[in-house]
Amino acid sequence: MSLANFRKDIVIELLNEAGQAVKAYLVYRCWPSEYQALPLLDANGPEVAIENLVLQHDGWERDESVTEPAEPKT
Repeated sequence: MSLANFRKDIVIELLNEAGQAVKAYLVYRCWPSEYQALPLLDANGPEVAIENLVLQHDGWERDESVTEPAEPKT
């Protein structure tokens, strides 16, 4: 595996219930440092499906061009 393109710039978006982006963050030169997979799930058990991903990065900033859409007037 080549490490030449190991780090990537990513965008993290926060979506509202309608699926529209309300906030966005630009994260520079990211790479994963830790990953925890789903636990074994049992349909009759109390388990919750949660994955955990830790990203390291070289900096981030809020994308101010992404704003929450206005509520429709009724």
